[in-house]
Amino acid sequence: QVQLVESGGGLVQAGGSLRLSCVASGRTFSTYAMGWFRQAPGKERELVATLSSSGGRRVYAASVLGRFTIVRDNAKNTLYLQMNSLKPEDTAVYYCAARVNGESGYENREYDYWGQGTQVTVAS
Repeated sequence: QVQLVESGGGLVQAGGSLRLSCVASGRTFSTYAMGWFRQAPGKERELVATLSSSGGRRVYAASVLGRFTIVRDNAKNTLYLQMNSLKPEDTAVYYCAARVNGESGYENREYDYWGQGTQVTVAS
């Protein structure tokens, strides 16, 4: 069993930045592909970014490309999402997810473990 705990969400003005963190329990973090998803009110959960276990493959949603960066630190069992140039439409609950298969996944159903989520609110 893997536990994922997100932090770093909050309220920020449009154009601002936030860095989300996700700390994973256990000793197998480095073998998992990881992803960040988000869910806005009334909308389905969507992929924001995914990163393979090796860190060699990153994929971003078109809406965040060039503004968000996904990074992992295997020594700290931690996944990050650096979010710059935030927009009101980025407002959502952001979730960290782990996939036992070390390849990047693009769908919710491909991930095996989920965090509880952290709220990000971007004011206009």
